Amino acid sequence: MTFTISQHRRPPWLPLAATLGLAWNIFGLVQFTGSLLRSEASLIESGLDADQAAVMMGYPAWMTVAFAVGVIGGTLGSALLLLRKKLAVPVLAASLAGYILLYIGDILYGVFAALGAPQIIVLTLVVVIAAALLWGSLEARARLILT
Repeated sequence: MTFTISQHRRPPWLPLAATLGLAWNIFGLVQFTGSLLRSEASLIESGLDADQAAVMMGYPAWMTVAFAVGVIGGTLGSALLLLRKKLAVPVLAASLAGYILLYIGDILYGVFAALGAPQIIVLTLVVVIAAALLWGSLEARARLILT
């Protein structure tokens, strides 16, 4: 007698990954909202020096759009993954693309240089988590468990 595992079986990690992804991205939404409301003075009050605050206030609008695509896409994509919807795949792909663009912008416009290792570590973690969520959605789609 041979036993086979159904390709349609939901992996046990899927709801946990989607839930953690949703929580992570909701935290990101809070950070994104704060970035829209900041001023140079508020950045200095939060602990940045004047040069760092100037860099944070001086980057181009497309970086804000990239952040929005990353975090909104990550939030929606994680929710769609939790609901086992196929639309999670392209939404999470857009999220990853947004975060990669933001990462490139942080390099090009001196954000990493101004803020150093903490900024590099955080944004690298953001990109890795976005990639993992996309991978999870692709794996779920391959197992035919997304509708």
